[in-house]
Amino acid sequence: MRALDAIGHALAVAGSMTWAITWSLILGFTLSAVVQAVVRRQTVARLLGDDKPKALALATGLGAASSSCSYAAVALARALFRRGASFTAAMTFEIASTNLVIELGIIMALLLSWQFTLAEFVGGPIMIVLVAVAFRLFVRQRLIDEARVQADRGLAGSMEGHAAMDMSIASGGSFWRRLGSREGYTSVSHIFVMEWAAVIRDVVLGLLIAGAVGAWVPDSFWQHLFLTGHPLAAKIWGPLIGPVISVLSFVCSIGNVPLAAVLWNGGISFGGVIAFIFADLIIIPILVIYRKYYGTRMMLTILGIFYVTMVVAGYVVEFVFGGLGLIPAERAAKVTETGIQWNYTTILNIVFLLLAAALLIRFFRTGGRQMLAMMGGSPDAHEPHAGHAHGHAR
Repeated sequence: MRALDAIGHALAVAGSMTWAITWSLILGFTLSAVVQAVVRRQTVARLLGDDKPKALALATGLGAASSSCSYAAVALARALFRRGASFTAAMTFEIASTNLVIELGIIMALLLSWQFTLAEFVGGPIMIVLVAVAFRLFVRQRLIDEARVQADRGLAGSMEGHAAMDMSIASGGSFWRRLGSREGYTSVSHIFVMEWAAVIRDVVLGLLIAGAVGAWVPDSFWQHLFLTGHPLAAKIWGPLIGPVISVLSFVCSIGNVPLAAVLWNGGISFGGVIAFIFADLIIIPILVIYRKYYGTRMMLTILGIFYVTMVVAGYVVEFVFGGLGLIPAERAAKVTETGIQWNYTTILNIVFLLLAAALLIRFFRTGGRQMLAMMGGSPDAHEPHAGHAHGHAR
């Protein structure tokens, strides 16, 4: 019975966090779908042809408006690289599309606090600048050329079909005219559901792990691990250990926010939380994909540069926000069993669940089932099907 009670407690904690963030996930994916529906992939690749500041700024903005699924973002970054984007711009796009998306910011504000959201959107560009400088100083053109040869082999990673599909609106006209058309409705519904299909595994896994850790791991364990008895040492140690925990947790995308909330309550530093969130792009399964995409040498290069830059970004956030008095004094992340209550969260969940239902119905009425079956496989096999679902959807 004690074991069942423990499992029930963990599931209740996970369920409480799920209810708290449901509306924000739907809102974030809807806004992302709207942007992706009007911006074609070919346009993105053409704009990211070099590693100059303008191209990197565009990569950041376009990435922030794109997918929040780490696997899809990594696959899409390779697709852009193969289509002519510079390697640095592709990596910039990848970082932004997992760490600067709106749904991530909203969920961090709901489970942690608005200060963490602000820190994420300050630390993300800092990491991007550091990555760009590091690639310029330490990565030779020969290694990039080797990576391009490997990328052009088209070895499958994960979410290849999803990354290869261009589901944007094909017709012309103004932004609102295109978006308000039947084709626009179909495009948004397809992107919305496909984004959910790409990320749902990580969201569920993250919530279950966070629920289990929050319910079962005593605070004393975290306090010892994060050196909470030594304030300065904790600030130095947090950004170093945060990415390591992320790498070992196997959780990525926005699914690592619930676990970040558990770590914050356990005593990790403010900068450690931010570094932990950034590290979804170097978890072990994604490192394996990097090796397939770009070869072993480039995989190790990405690992080293990403780790160092996310640690440095964590330090900058820690000391800047600390100096400005923006680090929360209370460790009160929402990792508790609260149940469903009649409040603004419930109202917003009802409204956005109705929106999700409308998009889901449109998705299945316009050939969506075929698209779901094509999410995996070889990236090259899916290229001819880009945008296939919108030619007949009316």
